[in-house]
Amino acid sequence: MDSKNQKIIEDAVRTILTAVGEDVNREGLLETPERVAKMYAEVFGAVNTDFTNFTVFDSTEDDVDQEVITVKKIPFYSMCEHHLLPFFGEVSLAYIPNDGKIVGLSKVPRLIGHVAKKPNVQERLTSEVAQKLDELIHPKGIAIVVRARHMCMEMRGVRSVGNITETTYYMGEFKGDLAKQSLFLQQA
Repeated sequence: MDSKNQKIIEDAVRTILTAVGEDVNREGLLETPERVAKMYAEVFGAVNTDFTNFTVFDSTEDDVDQEVITVKKIPFYSMCEHHLLPFFGEVSLAYIPNDGKIVGLSKVPRLIGHVAKKPNVQERLTSEVAQKLDELIHPKGIAIVVRARHMCMEMRGVRSVGNITETTYYMGEFKGDLAKQSLFLQQA
C-alpha cells in the first residue's frame, strides 16, 4: 500500500473513532490509525494482485492420475465484505491430477491464503480457490469444503456464538458424483 492510501485509511479511522465518541488523542488510541492502516495492507494484500507463487510438477508416477490428492484442515482468515469483520476457519481440498500435473503441497495453503486476503464472502472464496486451482493445473476433478466462523454473526446482529458455516464446490469428476462427494466430505 502506498503512503497516500495509508494516510487515507488513517484519516478514516480517526473519523470513525471520533464519530463513535472516542478521543483520538487519548494515549491508547494515538497509534491506532497507523496500526489499522498497516493491518489493512496485510489482510487485504491480495486486492488487485495475481497469484504467481505456484509451481506445477510433472509426476513420474504412472498411476497419479487415478489418485485423489487431499489437503485437509488448512486454516485461513478473511474479512467479510459486508461488515469488514473477520471470518475464519479451515479449508479441505481434493483434486484428481490430469496428465501427471500435481502441485507442491505447500502451494495449496498459499493459494487459499492469497484468495482470502481481500474483502470476501465465504461462498466466493470457496469457488474461487477451486477455479484458480483449475486454471493452474486443469485436474480431472476438484472438491473443496470451507468451514468457518463469522464475527459479523457473533459480535453483532444475532450474536450467535460458535456457529460454523459450511460451503462446498465441486468441479469435473466430483460434480454430480454423489458417492465421490460423500467420501470427500467424510474424509475432510
